[in-house]
Amino acid sequence: MGSKFGIGSLSIVMISLLLSLAPKLEAELTTVEQAPKSDGSISFLVIGDWGRRGFYNQSQVALQMGRIGEKMDINFVVSTGDNIYDNGMKSIDDPAFQLSFTNIYTSPSLQKPWYIVLGNHDYRGDVEAQLSPFLRSMDSRWICMRSFIVDAEIAELFFVDTTPFVDAYFLNPQGQTYDWRGVSPRESYLQTILTDLDMGLRESRAKWKIVVGHHAIKSASIHGNTKELESLLLPILEVYFLIALIN
Repeated sequence: MGSKFGIGSLSIVMISLLLSLAPKLEAELTTVEQAPKSDGSISFLVIGDWGRRGFYNQSQVALQMGRIGEKMDINFVVSTGDNIYDNGMKSIDDPAFQLSFTNIYTSPSLQKPWYIVLGNHDYRGDVEAQLSPFLRSMDSRWICMRSFIVDAEIAELFFVDTTPFVDAYFLNPQGQTYDWRGVSPRESYLQTILTDLDMGLRESRAKWKIVVGHHAIKSASIHGNTKELESLLLPILEVYFLIALIN
């Protein structure tokens, strides 16, 4: 069984936050409870492919995110992965975490929970570092898991770890090294994701169901469609009413 925990306000001291993360055996996928606004609505920002130590316009984008986040009174931020370029984190002590995250997204409106999924560039480094509770102890906004659910009452967001679906990373890594700890055996790992996602979508009573992942299922970009997601993930998503698929 998985776990379920709640995320309190950012004013809660760290020890209380860590206690709120204690697991309860209630669901297959870990579920994070996110309170909506007093009127029941939610607002959030989405960002992906961003961890550049402030370069490549990251700092400028962060500034604009802060301004928009204040106007929207956002509840949280979603990251679709590639959180640290070019090759993820080297360890939990990697200064890239603070240089690409804590020191960049400093606007008051961005001091909210960040719900984060992994991208292929993250898998090129120490994946366990990004998943480690140690990072959350350094910056309480950081909530990174492989696959999980955010329950915001009116909406549920289903985060899917899409990188292990892509055959090319295994068969033709083009000189790159990927950290597949926690993924092997691959077939079993992928089947667990698909089974748990199907169960979560089937049991969801939220008005809006949103799926979040790093890779596009269908795309007109240079990368094109992700054929593995077309054949394995898309058939499940087509069964349920989704308001959005975010990548």
